[in-house]
Amino acid sequence: MQCGVETMNDCERSPGRTGLRVNFTEKGEVKERREKFLTAKYGSHQMSLIRKRLAVEMWLYDELQKLFDPPTEAIDVDIDEILDMDTDDIRRSHLFSLLSVCKRPPQDISKFISDLLDRAKTL
Repeated sequence: MQCGVETMNDCERSPGRTGLRVNFTEKGEVKERREKFLTAKYGSHQMSLIRKRLAVEMWLYDELQKLFDPPTEAIDVDIDEILDMDTDDIRRSHLFSLLSVCKRPPQDISKFISDLLDRAKTL
């Protein structure tokens, strides 16, 4: 980039600096462009809810990894879908049907479901 000072004859800005103008010209091409990201600020209450939700989802992921060790099949447990169900009995039966392919003992599956329902109530 080159910077030069040129004089301006037809335009006056201030009495002390008449006739000055800065002109920038680029030499060559810009090889890299910075990627621009849009960010948003959340209030402290909203961020608290986001952190709580993320903590539950990370716990869910870790527990599913423990239940299906070694991973044999991808199981998708949607927390929003569970929260939209009316009663705990419906939620529990839905989760049992999702986890029917799990090779773990039924006690481990029941404990996981109970813990998940308890954590889902906090959201």
